[in-house]
Amino acid sequence: MKKFLHTRIRVGDLERSIQWYCDNLGFRVVKRTDRSPAGNRLAHLELPGNDHQLELTWSPDYELNVPDDLMHTAIGVPDLYAFCDELEKKGLEIWPENWREQFTSGGLKMAFLTDPDGYEVELLEVKA
Repeated sequence: MKKFLHTRIRVGDLERSIQWYCDNLGFRVVKRTDRSPAGNRLAHLELPGNDHQLELTWSPDYELNVPDDLMHTAIGVPDLYAFCDELEKKGLEIWPENWREQFTSGGLKMAFLTDPDGYEVELLEVKA
């Protein structure tokens, strides 16, 4: 059986991105590599209880340019309002501005935030 292992994103500052994903979304570092065969610095992050990892990749010779709406990750949380309230207390901007009204119909609750490099993170309420 095949298994989906990780998704890689390029970042502009590895330490800043590690801190952002760990402090705000609850990821933890499971593996770091200071020099991959291609010369990159890598950090593999995971959310506890998940097998799929997020690989953050930084290279000194790579000019990062994240186009709008290129891609996004999605994180499921049990209580979207409470989770977003905590993120807002930390100074993070949840969008769109009226997400509590716009994206809560039909039982689906969702909101978005943007990581330090411009990648979108979709937040979805997922009941256990």
